[in-house]
Amino acid sequence: MSAEAGRVLPREPYSGSTRHWLVSLALAGLAASATTTIAQGSGDFHWWAGFVLIPGALIAACGGPLLARGGGRAFAGYVVTCVGALVFATGALLMFGVMNRGWPVMIMVPCLAIAGTYYWRPAHPLARGLHRAVALLALAGALLGATFQLIQTGLVDFGATGWWGAFLMLAGVIVLGNAVELTRHRMPYRLQAITLLVGPAVVAFLLGLRFLRGW
Repeated sequence: MSAEAGRVLPREPYSGSTRHWLVSLALAGLAASATTTIAQGSGDFHWWAGFVLIPGALIAACGGPLLARGGGRAFAGYVVTCVGALVFATGALLMFGVMNRGWPVMIMVPCLAIAGTYYWRPAHPLARGLHRAVALLALAGALLGATFQLIQTGLVDFGATGWWGAFLMLAGVIVLGNAVELTRHRMPYRLQAITLLVGPAVVAFLLGLRFLRGW
């Protein structure tokens, strides 16, 4: 019995790791410093919010090197960065003392994080269509949060109208559009998938129209 033995080359370290860490930490420090400085000059500074703001910046910085490496680590890095951004945004609102007026940001940031995965498309057409629908619905959620923010700041006033019905209608159009797109692909369970998408899309559109028109 014989066995061949070969030299196992050591795995080379990632050369850009240190640079990416330094850049991520520098950006995190700059964001935290700028936010703190602006909050101090606003006249309503809450120093204790730094215990939320700074960890959020550091969490986001931890995702930067993973994003830069790409491959399978990029998605993990993106998730870490988005979690850090959400914590950072919470700390910023607390530091400025505007959580009662800025709470729609807590809707916009997670929705934008989900919408940002739009270009990470699965290979299978059905999975790709469902993911695209979720990402676009998240974008619609971010627009809803932005509308809430405009209402909170007094820039817009829809009165007693059921304006949120327009976003329900938009959600229905998004889901219906992705159902129509699936008709281009030949795959198993295509008809069932399209039916499952069309049903909720029509219901959402009609409900939105009802709220918007006040029926």
